[in-house]
Amino acid sequence: MQESPLNFGIDCLGECNIISPVRGGRFIGTGDRLLYDSDLKTIEGQLDAGLVPPTLEKAGPRDKIYFDPVNLRCGIVTCGGLCPGLNDVIRAIVLSLYHHYGVRVVMGFPFGFEGLTKEHGHTPRELTPEVVRDIHETGGTILGTSRGNQDVCEMVDTLERMNIGILFTIGGDGALHGAQAITEEIRKRGRKIAVIGIPKTIDNDISYVQKAFGFETAVSVAKTIICSAHTEATGARNGIGLVKLMGRESGFIAAYAVLADSNANFCLIPEVPFSLDTVLSLIKERLKKRGHAVIVVAEGVGQDLIRQTGERDASGNVRLGDIGLLLREKIHAYLSECRVEANIRYFDPSYTIRSVPTNAHDSAFCLLLGHCAVHAGMAGRTNMVVSSWRNEFVHIPIPLAVSKRQKIDPDGSLWSSVLAATGQPRDLLSQPLA
Repeated sequence: MQESPLNFGIDCLGECNIISPVRGGRFIGTGDRLLYDSDLKTIEGQLDAGLVPPTLEKAGPRDKIYFDPVNLRCGIVTCGGLCPGLNDVIRAIVLSLYHHYGVRVVMGFPFGFEGLTKEHGHTPRELTPEVVRDIHETGGTILGTSRGNQDVCEMVDTLERMNIGILFTIGGDGALHGAQAITEEIRKRGRKIAVIGIPKTIDNDISYVQKAFGFETAVSVAKTIICSAHTEATGARNGIGLVKLMGRESGFIAAYAVLADSNANFCLIPEVPFSLDTVLSLIKERLKKRGHAVIVVAEGVGQDLIRQTGERDASGNVRLGDIGLLLREKIHAYLSECRVEANIRYFDPSYTIRSVPTNAHDSAFCLLLGHCAVHAGMAGRTNMVVSSWRNEFVHIPIPLAVSKRQKIDPDGSLWSSVLAATGQPRDLLSQPLA
């Protein structure tokens, strides 16, 4: 049988010959793997085609490890925007290295990849159990974060100079691209330095990662905001609660928050195009029938309606126009033209959501992600990201993780559930109601 075109093979620095100091747990065997697909028809189709169904390497401690903990020095960077759980993951990595493996030197590099270069003059910070003891109780990251590319050769120079054996990169798509570039430079130099990614994206848009840390907290806070918008909308004549949530290319926060609250009447996401005339007409009809409306919109939707400046942020992302403000303006103008009195309340909680501490479930999730990242690094895995897949922790090659954005399938069950919860039509491009 032939191997599947999906290559989930994980790079390893070499043979693991050192007995692990981890005690009291269950070790993961070399052949312990998880099926990528869970649908029986899909698996049967692969077998009929002579293909081996793709599988993922399970995460967790190994009985033998690659690095000698006594001589190992590790580094941590946090990259990109803030997200609930950054401090939780930092703490989990430090405590696992220290208590599970006996690693005594862990350096935190300030402000993302900037901390690995000389230009910005950042001083690395030694992270000990005492330093990270209470950091999970606050939002943000004690290391600071930044966006933008840095010189790869200089970053690897720093790792070599400081004798770093494992670099943990906590970040999203940009950070993982950076981690991949660092790995390639390390490989060119023939060095034995592991690079392990921990997926941080509040948009939940990293491929082959079922759920990134902080996402559940973001949805929980967004639910509270939508509830407030509904209260405001029902408390005024023809009240409209308009909520803009994060989601540049993927509308997962908006979709799940709408399901969690179930008071929204419209959910607009980047994956589903819409006609402004159609949406405006539907809003007017909703007010006529029910006297209020709640609209949830992801930040990346409707950018074709906004004049683009072409500007980009430090990560190279196009600066988005504010779809929330545009919709507020267009809704007001349209209803005024139709002589419909309306009271619009606009909510933009983006920075509030990404800055809060984690909820209980995310806290536990961050702890386990951090532990799995440490186990992977100690076993000599590299150029990989720790992932949750079908409620288990697995290893994903970084090249696969950055190969495309994870998005909502407009024909899938999630979006069908959103449509059932809001009552909005599936087609938002058709001609507006008469």
